[in-house]
Amino acid sequence: MNTSNNESNEPSFWHRPAGMALATVALIAGFYLLREHWGHVLGYWPYLLLLACPLMHLMHGNSHGGYGSHSQNSGFTQNDRK
Repeated sequence: MNTSNNESNEPSFWHRPAGMALATVALIAGFYLLREHWGHVLGYWPYLLLLACPLMHLMHGNSHGGYGSHSQNSGFTQNDRK
């Protein structure tokens, strides 16, 4: 049976004990940082929300085939559109 190089039996970094420990420490540190600075975060919340919109467009702009994947001929002729 042929297996591709992409398939491996090793778990990803986040499923290893070191990755889980790092994620746990990051979550705990983030919780305490947010808890101590909640007043500052609330002041910037509208700006962070507005900043998230263009970032999502940049990161997800090429999903579902991107903008250029639509064909020019959609099956309709000029007579069908009237």
